[in-house]
Amino acid sequence: MLLPLTGYWIVKYYSKDAVHMPQHYFYDSISVTNKKGNLVNDTIWHKVKNISFTNQLGQKVSLDDLHGKIIVLDFFFTHCPTICPGLARSMKKLQKSFEKNPEIVQFVSISIDPEHDSVHQLRQFADKLNVNHDTWWFLTGDKKETYNFALNEIKASIADTNVDTAFIHTENFFLLDTNRIVRGWYNGFDTVKLSQLASDIPTLMLEKDKKSPSLLREFIPYLPVIFIGIGLTIFLITYLTRYKNKKDVNSVI
Repeated sequence: MLLPLTGYWIVKYYSKDAVHMPQHYFYDSISVTNKKGNLVNDTIWHKVKNISFTNQLGQKVSLDDLHGKIIVLDFFFTHCPTICPGLARSMKKLQKSFEKNPEIVQFVSISIDPEHDSVHQLRQFADKLNVNHDTWWFLTGDKKETYNFALNEIKASIADTNVDTAFIHTENFFLLDTNRIVRGWYNGFDTVKLSQLASDIPTLMLEKDKKSPSLLREFIPYLPVIFIGIGLTIFLITYLTRYKNKKDVNSVI
Protein backbone atom coordinates (compact mmCIF):
# COMPACT_ATOMS: atom_id res chain seq x y z
CA MET A 1 0.00 0.00 0.00
CA LEU A 2 2.80 2.39 0.85
CA LEU A 3 4.90 1.76 -2.26
CA PRO A 4 2.73 3.55 -4.86
CA LEU A 5 1.90 6.40 -2.48
CA THR A 6 5.57 6.86 -1.59
CA GLY A 7 6.47 6.84 -5.27
CA TYR A 8 3.90 9.55 -5.96
CA TRP A 9 5.26 11.88 -3.27
CA ILE A 10 8.87 11.32 -4.33
CA VAL A 11 8.06 12.21 -7.93
CA LYS A 12 6.02 15.23 -6.86
CA TYR A 13 8.77 16.52 -4.57
CA TYR A 14 11.64 16.23 -7.04
CA SER A 15 9.71 17.39 -10.11
CA LYS A 16 8.09 20.39 -8.43
CA ASP A 17 10.75 22.83 -9.63
CA ALA A 18 12.20 20.80 -12.48
CA VAL A 19 11.26 23.35 -15.14
CA HIS A 20 11.58 27.06 -14.33
CA MET A 21 9.23 29.04 -16.52
CA PRO A 22 9.99 32.70 -17.26
CA GLN A 23 7.93 34.78 -14.87
CA HIS A 24 5.09 37.17 -15.64
CA TYR A 25 5.65 40.86 -14.98
CA PHE A 26 2.71 43.13 -15.73
CA TYR A 27 -0.93 42.50 -14.86
CA ASP A 28 -4.12 44.34 -15.72
CA SER A 29 -6.28 43.10 -12.85
CA ILE A 30 -6.78 40.40 -10.25
CA SER A 31 -10.15 38.69 -10.15
CA VAL A 32 -11.53 36.31 -7.54
CA THR A 33 -13.31 33.24 -8.82
CA ASN A 34 -15.08 30.42 -7.02
CA LYS A 35 -13.99 26.93 -7.99
CA LYS A 36 -15.77 24.05 -6.26
CA GLY A 37 -16.50 26.19 -3.21
CA ASN A 38 -12.99 27.64 -2.96
CA LEU A 39 -12.09 31.26 -3.64
CA VAL A 40 -9.18 31.50 -6.06
CA ASN A 41 -7.25 34.62 -7.09
CA ASP A 42 -6.90 34.75 -10.86
CA THR A 43 -4.37 37.26 -12.21
CA ILE A 44 -5.17 38.77 -15.59
CA TRP A 45 -1.73 39.34 -17.11
CA HIS A 46 -1.22 42.21 -19.51
CA LYS A 47 -1.58 41.05 -23.10
CA VAL A 48 0.22 43.24 -25.62
CA LYS A 49 -2.29 44.72 -28.04
CA ASN A 50 -2.15 44.04 -31.74
CA ILE A 51 -0.40 46.65 -33.88
CA SER A 52 0.22 46.86 -37.62
CA PHE A 53 3.44 47.84 -39.41
CA THR A 54 5.12 47.60 -42.81
CA ASN A 55 8.09 45.23 -42.96
CA GLN A 56 11.32 45.35 -44.98
CA LEU A 57 9.61 43.57 -47.89
CA GLY A 58 6.92 46.22 -48.11
CA GLN A 59 4.29 43.89 -46.66
CA LYS A 60 1.58 45.03 -44.26
CA VAL A 61 1.95 42.81 -41.18
CA SER A 62 0.63 42.72 -37.61
CA LEU A 63 1.28 40.85 -34.40
CA ASP A 64 -1.91 38.90 -35.00
CA ASP A 65 -0.13 37.29 -37.96
CA LEU A 66 2.24 35.63 -35.49
CA HIS A 67 -0.40 33.61 -33.65
CA GLY A 68 1.17 30.64 -31.86
CA LYS A 69 4.72 31.99 -32.06
CA ILE A 70 7.11 33.24 -29.38
CA ILE A 71 8.21 36.82 -30.14
CA VAL A 72 11.63 38.35 -29.46
CA LEU A 73 11.42 42.09 -30.00
CA ASP A 74 13.69 45.11 -29.89
CA PHE A 75 13.70 48.78 -30.92
CA PHE A 76 16.28 50.26 -33.28
CA PHE A 77 16.87 52.68 -36.16
CA THR A 78 18.93 52.03 -39.28
CA HIS A 79 21.33 55.00 -39.04
CA CYS A 80 22.14 54.34 -35.35
CA PRO A 81 25.92 54.64 -34.85
CA THR A 82 26.05 53.16 -31.35
CA ILE A 83 24.17 50.16 -29.95
CA CYS A 84 21.93 49.10 -32.84
CA PRO A 85 24.56 47.30 -34.98
CA GLY A 86 25.66 45.27 -31.93
CA LEU A 87 22.07 44.42 -31.00
CA ALA A 88 21.42 43.33 -34.58
CA ARG A 89 24.42 40.98 -34.48
CA SER A 90 23.14 39.46 -31.23
CA MET A 91 19.68 39.01 -32.72
CA LYS A 92 21.25 37.41 -35.80
CA LYS A 93 22.93 34.80 -33.58
CA LEU A 94 19.59 34.04 -31.95
CA GLN A 95 17.91 33.67 -35.33
CA LYS A 96 20.63 31.28 -36.46
CA SER A 97 20.12 29.20 -33.31
CA PHE A 98 16.51 28.53 -34.31
CA GLU A 99 16.92 28.26 -38.08
CA LYS A 100 15.93 24.58 -37.97
CA ASN A 101 12.75 25.43 -36.03
CA PRO A 102 11.43 28.57 -37.72
CA GLU A 103 7.88 27.87 -36.54
CA ILE A 104 8.82 28.46 -32.88
CA VAL A 105 9.94 32.08 -32.74
CA GLN A 106 9.64 35.33 -34.67
CA PHE A 107 12.25 38.07 -34.33
CA VAL A 108 10.97 41.63 -34.60
CA SER A 109 12.94 44.88 -34.79
CA ILE A 110 10.80 48.04 -34.68
CA SER A 111 12.15 51.35 -35.93
CA ILE A 112 11.91 54.22 -33.47
CA ASP A 113 12.68 56.67 -36.29
CA PRO A 114 10.05 55.77 -38.90
CA GLU A 115 10.33 59.20 -40.54
CA HIS A 116 13.75 58.23 -41.89
CA ASP A 117 13.47 54.42 -41.94
CA SER A 118 11.69 53.71 -45.20
CA VAL A 119 11.03 50.21 -46.50
CA HIS A 120 14.11 50.58 -48.70
CA GLN A 121 16.28 51.53 -45.71
CA LEU A 122 14.97 48.57 -43.70
CA ARG A 123 15.64 46.18 -46.59
CA GLN A 124 19.21 47.41 -46.97
CA PHE A 125 19.83 47.04 -43.22
CA ALA A 126 18.40 43.49 -43.23
CA ASP A 127 20.33 42.44 -46.32
CA LYS A 128 23.62 43.55 -44.79
CA LEU A 129 22.95 41.07 -41.99
CA ASN A 130 21.92 38.38 -44.47
CA VAL A 131 18.83 37.57 -42.39
CA ASN A 132 15.95 35.21 -43.06
CA HIS A 133 13.25 37.73 -43.99
CA ASP A 134 10.48 35.31 -43.05
CA THR A 135 11.47 34.92 -39.41
CA TRP A 136 12.91 38.38 -38.74
CA TRP A 137 10.86 41.44 -39.48
CA PHE A 138 12.25 44.98 -39.57
CA LEU A 139 9.23 47.21 -39.12
CA THR A 140 8.24 50.81 -39.65
CA GLY A 141 4.96 52.55 -38.92
CA ASP A 142 3.31 55.57 -37.39
CA LYS A 143 5.68 57.15 -34.84
CA LYS A 144 3.00 58.03 -32.29
CA GLU A 145 1.55 54.50 -32.40
CA THR A 146 5.04 52.99 -32.18
CA TYR A 147 5.98 54.98 -29.08
CA ASN A 148 2.64 54.28 -27.43
CA PHE A 149 3.19 50.58 -28.13
CA ALA A 150 6.72 50.66 -26.69
CA LEU A 151 5.81 52.54 -23.53
CA ASN A 152 2.31 51.30 -22.70
CA GLU A 153 2.27 47.79 -24.14
CA ILE A 154 5.87 46.52 -23.96
CA LYS A 155 6.60 48.73 -20.90
CA ALA A 156 10.05 49.61 -22.22
CA SER A 157 10.52 52.46 -19.72
CA ILE A 158 9.86 50.09 -16.81
CA ALA A 159 12.26 47.45 -18.07
CA ASP A 160 14.89 50.12 -18.68
CA THR A 161 14.46 53.04 -16.28
CA ASN A 162 17.17 55.00 -18.11
CA VAL A 163 15.32 55.01 -21.40
CA ASP A 164 14.45 58.38 -22.92
CA THR A 165 10.70 58.31 -23.49
CA ALA A 166 11.13 60.93 -26.24
CA PHE A 167 13.54 58.65 -28.11
CA ILE A 168 13.27 55.02 -27.05
CA HIS A 169 16.77 53.66 -27.27
CA THR A 170 17.26 50.55 -25.14
CA GLU A 171 19.69 47.63 -25.16
CA ASN A 172 16.95 45.18 -24.16
CA PHE A 173 15.38 42.34 -26.08
CA PHE A 174 11.78 41.69 -24.97
CA LEU A 175 10.34 38.18 -24.82
CA LEU A 176 6.62 37.65 -25.47
CA ASP A 177 4.91 34.29 -25.12
CA THR A 178 2.35 32.86 -27.56
CA ASN A 179 -0.38 34.88 -25.81
CA ARG A 180 1.66 38.08 -26.31
CA ILE A 181 2.37 38.47 -22.59
CA VAL A 182 5.77 39.95 -21.69
CA ARG A 183 7.83 37.23 -19.98
CA GLY A 184 11.18 38.96 -19.68
CA TRP A 185 13.75 41.40 -21.03
CA TYR A 186 17.40 40.68 -21.66
CA ASN A 187 20.37 42.94 -22.30
CA GLY A 188 21.48 42.29 -25.87
CA PHE A 189 25.16 42.74 -24.98
CA ASP A 190 25.18 40.41 -21.97
CA THR A 191 26.18 36.91 -23.09
CA VAL A 192 24.74 35.34 -19.92
CA LYS A 193 21.38 37.06 -20.47
CA LEU A 194 21.38 36.07 -24.14
CA SER A 195 22.06 32.47 -23.22
CA GLN A 196 19.12 32.62 -20.80
CA LEU A 197 16.92 34.07 -23.54
CA ALA A 198 17.90 31.29 -25.93
CA SER A 199 16.92 28.79 -23.24
CA ASP A 200 13.66 30.54 -22.29
CA ILE A 201 12.29 30.51 -25.85
CA PRO A 202 11.80 26.72 -26.15
CA THR A 203 10.86 26.51 -22.46
CA LEU A 204 7.85 28.74 -23.11
CA MET A 205 6.71 26.37 -25.85
CA LEU A 206 6.29 23.70 -23.15
CA GLU A 207 3.93 25.87 -21.14
CA LYS A 208 0.33 24.75 -21.01
CA ASP A 209 -2.50 27.18 -21.54
CA LYS A 210 -4.64 27.43 -18.39
CA LYS A 211 -7.70 27.82 -20.58
CA SER A 212 -7.13 24.42 -22.14
CA PRO A 213 -5.41 22.28 -19.47
CA SER A 214 -4.45 18.71 -20.20
CA LEU A 215 -6.73 15.90 -19.09
CA LEU A 216 -3.97 14.47 -16.89
CA ARG A 217 -3.70 17.73 -14.95
CA GLU A 218 -7.33 17.40 -13.87
CA PHE A 219 -6.53 14.07 -12.21
CA ILE A 220 -3.45 15.24 -10.30
CA PRO A 221 -5.36 16.12 -7.07
CA TYR A 222 -6.87 12.62 -7.05
CA LEU A 223 -3.64 10.70 -7.64
CA PRO A 224 -3.05 9.88 -3.94
CA VAL A 225 -6.56 8.38 -3.69
CA ILE A 226 -6.01 6.43 -6.91
CA PHE A 227 -2.69 5.06 -5.66
CA ILE A 228 -4.21 4.11 -2.31
CA GLY A 229 -6.99 2.34 -4.18
CA ILE A 230 -4.43 0.43 -6.25
CA GLY A 231 -2.55 -0.51 -3.07
CA LEU A 232 -5.72 -1.75 -1.36
CA THR A 233 -6.65 -3.79 -4.42
CA ILE A 234 -3.23 -5.44 -4.49
CA PHE A 235 -3.49 -6.12 -0.75
CA LEU A 236 -6.96 -7.68 -1.04
CA ILE A 237 -5.99 -9.84 -4.01
CA THR A 238 -2.88 -11.07 -2.15
CA TYR A 239 -4.86 -11.72 1.03
CA LEU A 240 -7.68 -13.57 -0.74
CA THR A 241 -5.19 -15.64 -2.75
CA ARG A 242 -3.35 -16.70 0.40
CA TYR A 243 -6.63 -17.41 2.19
CA LYS A 244 -7.83 -19.57 -0.71
CA ASN A 245 -4.52 -21.44 -0.88
CA LYS A 246 -4.59 -22.06 2.88
CA LYS A 247 -8.19 -23.27 2.67
CA ASP A 248 -7.28 -25.64 -0.17
CA VAL A 249 -4.39 -27.05 1.84
CA ASN A 250 -6.59 -27.62 4.88
CA SER A 251 -9.25 -29.37 2.79
CA VAL A 252 -6.63 -31.74 1.40
CA ILE A 253 -5.39 -32.54 4.89
